[in-house]
Amino acid sequence: MHIFDLLAERRIVDAIGRGELDGLPGAGRPLPPDGEDPLVPAEIRMLNRVLKNAGWAPAQVGLRREIAALRGELAGMPEGARRVVLQRRLAERLLRLSEAGRA
Repeated sequence: MHIFDLLAERRIVDAIGRGELDGLPGAGRPLPPDGEDPLVPAEIRMLNRVLKNAGWAPAQVGLRREIAALRGELAGMPEGARRVVLQRRLAERLLRLSEAGRA
C-alpha cells in the first residue's frame, strides 16, 4: 500500500467514526450491478462487460489471487525448504504487484 492509500483509509475511518458519512444519498441501498456504474460511459461499460465475460482480468487481479493463495498455503506451514520457496515466491509476487501499481 502507498502512503496516500493509508492516509485516505485513515481519514475515511475517522469520518465514519465522527458520523460524517451517515445519511449519504443511496445509503442502505445495494450498489449497482457490476459494470453498471452510471458515471461510466455506456461504451466503456459494454467493453468492460465483454472483457469480463471473456474471462479477462488485469494482471494485478491475478497477482492478488496468487498472493492470497500463497499466504493461505504458508499459514501454519512448518519451517523447511518448501516454506522458504513459497516465501520467496510470495515476496516476488508482492514486488511485482507493487511495481504494477507504479506503472
